[in-house]
Amino acid sequence: MMTADHVFVVDDDLSARKGLTRLLRTAGYHVHAFASAEAFLDTLEAEQTGCLVLDAGAEGLSAKELRAALESKHADVTIIVVSADDQRDLRRMASAMKAAAFFRKPVDGVALLDAIEWAMYPGDSDSGQ
Repeated sequence: MMTADHVFVVDDDLSARKGLTRLLRTAGYHVHAFASAEAFLDTLEAEQTGCLVLDAGAEGLSAKELRAALESKHADVTIIVVSADDQRDLRRMASAMKAAAFFRKPVDGVALLDAIEWAMYPGDSDSGQ
């Protein structure tokens, strides 16, 4: 099983995926990037831990289906949703997924890193990242 410093990026936009990957690697995370939620789930190990940065606009699984798939693998993966739109339906979807945060693109890198740190290491103000 991988350690908790793994961040998974799911974004169907190649340039956004590359940008997020570069930011997260620079911050010291082990990053795994995917163009779809299905590709992410295909490689997800049972009892995986980490954080998923998910583009809400990516086509594929619904929020309910993704949450069910994570639960079936007993994965402890915190979700942070990013979206090019700031629509009420997308915020509801993020809430239904029990997302730790919702960001509108373009994402402020420092705010995203803070949210990931908080989500992965709650109560630990100095996780060593």
